[in-house]
Amino acid sequence: MRQRLSSEPDRYRGRRRVPTPPRSRYAVVTTAAFLGAGVVAIGAAANLPDQKAVNPEVLQGLENAHVAQDALAARDNNNAASRGEDRGALSKTKVNADEAANDVWLLPLDDYTFTSAYGVRWGKLHAGVDLATSEGTPYKAVHAGTVTQAGYYGGYGYTITVKNADGTEVIYAHSRRLLVHVGDQVKAGQIIGEVGNTGASYGTHLHLEVHVNGQPTDPIPFLRDRGVDIKLQVESVYAGMAAAAS
Repeated sequence: MRQRLSSEPDRYRGRRRVPTPPRSRYAVVTTAAFLGAGVVAIGAAANLPDQKAVNPEVLQGLENAHVAQDALAARDNNNAASRGEDRGALSKTKVNADEAANDVWLLPLDDYTFTSAYGVRWGKLHAGVDLATSEGTPYKAVHAGTVTQAGYYGGYGYTITVKNADGTEVIYAHSRRLLVHVGDQVKAGQIIGEVGNTGASYGTHLHLEVHVNGQPTDPIPFLRDRGVDIKLQVESVYAGMAAAAS
């Protein structure tokens, strides 16, 4: 160990060392600390409420929770009622749509050539109109109704008769094939047969007749009054939309 020279500054000069207390004093201090903590804990415990006593704040919280639960139940009931009303409104809308579809009148074919009108021809009444198109072309019901006749019918060849709710009858003649049967309910725009050349026919075409009170009437003004111009091949746009929605 190097000896300190007398010329070196004494960094420790003037300082006092604090004597280290004996171990017995450490034990006394530690014991006192534990005793003090125990006294504080006992005092805090003395201020705690009795476990059997119900805190008013807890009661208030339970009451609030009960009120909230009742509010949720009421909301669910209201939502259920609203859904029921919505279903009722949708059902009513569906009924209205069905009623509208039953009132629709449409063209029987998408594309055709108007070849013969209603009137006297060769000394006899031609009681309908002729619409020429390719054989096998599907044709549609012009209005909703019930099929009262479907089969071979003399000079009309394979024929379908549909009776509407107001008693009006629509006849589709000279068919190659029939796709409905007696008793079937059909809607406007529904395919019911195929164009042919059966019976007393002079070329492939659809013969269309309209009977009111059992008597034939000119289909042109009759259908025009219902939004369908069979000569110009035009039908009401609203009629087409209603048929598509049905």
